[in-house]
Amino acid sequence: MVHIRRWLRTGTVVLSGVALLAAALAGCSSSGSSKRCVDRGSYSSAKGYKVVENKNCSSVKAAVDGAWYYGGTEKKHWVSGGSFTKPAKTSGTSHSGKKSKKSKSRSKVKTRH
Repeated sequence: MVHIRRWLRTGTVVLSGVALLAAALAGCSSSGSSKRCVDRGSYSSAKGYKVVENKNCSSVKAAVDGAWYYGGTEKKHWVSGGSFTKPAKTSGTSHSGKKSKKSKSRSKVKTRH
């Protein structure tokens, strides 16, 4: 009976650890929170840009001069440290960030005549 209780406690610890790891990885995901709609006219050197509703970046009849802001850190509906430039896709890059080129080897077969 003691062996079963110990096994259950160990299983609970392992499952809890896996759940914490999954939550941490989900929090580090770059999708979803890396693109924000901001008011270009709201810049403050102390706070950055004011985050506004997405409709302000999608509509011609927006209430503010909205633009997409990529990256950065958001604090209390203000974001700073990012850019208005959309980041390039990272697929096909090596760990150094440079595009990897597949080498094409063309071997010529030499024949004797």
